[in-house]
Amino acid sequence: MTQDTELMLKGYGLTTAEMTYHMPDFPHVLNTFVWQDYDLAPDHDRLLTFIDFWRAELDGPLHSVRFVHRKMISPGEWRHVTGEFTYH
Repeated sequence: MTQDTELMLKGYGLTTAEMTYHMPDFPHVLNTFVWQDYDLAPDHDRLLTFIDFWRAELDGPLHSVRFVHRKMISPGEWRHVTGEFTYH
């Protein structure tokens, strides 16, 4: 099983965030950056950690952040099936 599948089985979903920020050399100009990672709703610890990193380490101040979260599968939807079907 891949690491992504294991995360999804543990309840993680794909979080996509669009960061709109001011360009460091031209503060009146806005630019966007898209970030994606598997995260747990409703806390979104990984997203908040990335936003903290942005504020501490990057020069372009954030204007706004929009994000969506989507669970791809949940533990109850995944099952191991053994068998073979023959279709004529």
